[in-house]
Amino acid sequence: MQCSSCGASSDGGETCRYCGAAQGVTTPPHGGAAPGVATPPYAGLSGDKNKIVAALLAFFLGMLGIHKFYLGKTNAGIIMLLSGTIGWFFFAIPPLVIGIIAFIEFIIYLVKSDQQFHQDYVVGGKSWF
Repeated sequence: MQCSSCGASSDGGETCRYCGAAQGVTTPPHGGAAPGVATPPYAGLSGDKNKIVAALLAFFLGMLGIHKFYLGKTNAGIIMLLSGTIGWFFFAIPPLVIGIIAFIEFIIYLVKSDQQFHQDYVVGGKSWF
């Protein structure tokens, strides 16, 4: 018998020993929970990111762009990292601008709902604000 969720061979138990999915329960084709079980519309998607973690990274390490790397926005992260490190050679203007941007993003991450945060920054291609 194979697990209906991950495809691993199952020992016939109620749950898969590898992924923990319930066995013998069919899931809807969209990959959501069984009927009658409420889950957030963004749950179960690969790449889920926590908005609180992103906000804290933006607040404490924002000038280095670490929150951008956490969200998978590598290009934006590299821009912030370079501006926050070697930008000091340009009269500290780039690090100041990057610090302001990181603080604004910290506030935006906290204000947005979980669903809107996920839609904008995890699923969507939004890199800035």
